[in-house]
Amino acid sequence: MNLFQNIKTFLLIIILLFSFVNCKDIPKPRYRQTSSLIGNRLYFFGGDFSTTDLIYDNSANITNEVWYLDLSSSFDTATPPWNKDVGMPIGYVFGASCVSPIDNSVFLVGGRMFIPNTANVNLSSSPVYVFNSNISLWTTPNIIGFNSSFKMRTEIQPVIDSYGKIYTFGGNNYTYSNVPYADYNDMSTLDTTSMIWFTLPKFANTPLPFFDYTATLLPNGIIVYIGGFKSTPPDQYEAVSMYEIQTFNTINYSWSTKNANGTYIDTRAYHSAVLTQNGEIIIYGGSMWNDTSKPAAPYLAKLDTNSWMWSITNLSQINAPQLCYHSAALYGDYMIIAFGLNPSLSPNSNSTLSNNLYILDIKNYTWVTSFNTIQPLPPTSYPYGLFIGIGIGAGIILFGVVGFLLYKWIKQRKYQKYIATPGTTADNAIV
Repeated sequence: MNLFQNIKTFLLIIILLFSFVNCKDIPKPRYRQTSSLIGNRLYFFGGDFSTTDLIYDNSANITNEVWYLDLSSSFDTATPPWNKDVGMPIGYVFGASCVSPIDNSVFLVGGRMFIPNTANVNLSSSPVYVFNSNISLWTTPNIIGFNSSFKMRTEIQPVIDSYGKIYTFGGNNYTYSNVPYADYNDMSTLDTTSMIWFTLPKFANTPLPFFDYTATLLPNGIIVYIGGFKSTPPDQYEAVSMYEIQTFNTINYSWSTKNANGTYIDTRAYHSAVLTQNGEIIIYGGSMWNDTSKPAAPYLAKLDTNSWMWSITNLSQINAPQLCYHSAALYGDYMIIAFGLNPSLSPNSNSTLSNNLYILDIKNYTWVTSFNTIQPLPPTSYPYGLFIGIGIGAGIILFGVVGFLLYKWIKQRKYQKYIATPGTTADNAIV
């Protein structure tokens, strides 16, 4: 074997080894999933692979997959660092996830639950599932005082406070089942430290039933509800005004309405919201509540919760993603948007679904294609030792292959130079 053939073999082995070590799965396009940020990992739970169930409910293709993005290092949006975790015990859409500030457990609350990858089979007898991200384990907790009407609660957005108490308002029980339809306007709490459930009494100013809103908990204990649509008697529905914003005080358990002003903002549902450090709520995407083929405008706006004024950024809408039923999270100065459905395309085509990743720099309000990590401090509970071990193991294999090939090449060269012939000493001969 000559030197050129050795080099070709060496390069081929290196390419194959590199592909083996770095090959990663990519999640399928989906929508109606939920997401949560835990440390340097952005998790996504469940979702629907099919768009035909917008019209035909029995065509849903609900998944139990769990994916996460590793935000501990920089990457390009074209090649995000996707990782797949252990799947959920149920397929899941139209619910929400809350991360416990006590132990980083993820609580899936309400939603539509199915046998994975099937349709029209509801498993919502358990309203809460808990995911321990440290050991990738799912459990169903025993809840004290649970409100049985919550077993089929969907299209909700719970929030969790710094003490581990979850607050959930409204929703409906539409879960592809034969149970009589109902809308709700009750507020329930779940203390995740004691697993005690409590449904609050309704007050005179309790809002009408509404759903498909966003809920944002401010540092002062106020929950801000934006958008969605509400049920008005008798059996009518209308969009929730973006200028009459319902708020709930978690300190004294009281409702109030904030009258917002500023720039005109379309009513919408199926949008997302994140809270910045300066008290602004950024809403993104969504569609008209009664027509998912019409995107809401503007697709991005800010609500100042100090002045209750709406404003629009100078961000160009040219080539901007139009999404609803997506996920959004804020990590440092980056708003990370993933998955969802494009409302401007036909709802009967799978091409409307997305598995793209979009990142908005909220300092400059520009779309960026590169994510630059912000000095991450990996939690000790994450199995980083495993990742380091894999990296070291791959390096050992790589160096072993390189060393073996170099040894073979040197031996071959020496053998060609010192073939034992008359006059060659035994010390210089390779045999």
